[in-house]
Amino acid sequence: MTVVVLVLIPGPSVLFVLGRSIAHGRRVGVLSVLGNSLGTLPAVLAVALGVGALVAASVIALTVLKLAGATYLIWLGVQAIRHRHAPGPDHAPEGAGTARLVWQGFVVGATNPKTIAFFVAVLPQFVAAGAGPVWVQLLTLGGLFLLIALACDTTWALTAGSARAWFARSPRRRSTLAGTGGVMMIGLGGALAVSGSKA
Repeated sequence: MTVVVLVLIPGPSVLFVLGRSIAHGRRVGVLSVLGNSLGTLPAVLAVALGVGALVAASVIALTVLKLAGATYLIWLGVQAIRHRHAPGPDHAPEGAGTARLVWQGFVVGATNPKTIAFFVAVLPQFVAAGAGPVWVQLLTLGGLFLLIALACDTTWALTAGSARAWFARSPRRRSTLAGTGGVMMIGLGGALAVSGSKA
């Protein structure tokens, strides 16, 4: 229940997915969700193997992750604005096939320092003594979080993408909406860059 509540509260991942879906449509949004969710796997593995606490305690490591993620988000936002006049209600960024769209989402998910801090702080609280190896429990809990996040974020992507499809009937509205999605990603990147290193 705790995981569901935390996932439902809009955070950086949801804002990223909304921005991508608004800028490019349902397909790009859903593939971004898939990549972003897979991007949490390194954090889950790090926590399960005991490395997560070391990374979470390192200001330098978290700052590097934060700035890399922020820079990438801003770049994606700029690309969305540059190509906002592209035709079609469900237009992928130029030169971005399925694998590249998933990869872009993965990079955003993997470079979110708050994910590591969250897993380090929350997952160990649900480990039960005598229920098996701790690392297996942590991997299971992390996998459960990933699946719930995948389902919830996909709903956000489909909703925002459907709204875009309606607005896309007018080229002018489509262009404005794509630009808005780009601005959302740039704003998210800027907010991440200036935020504290700990969640």
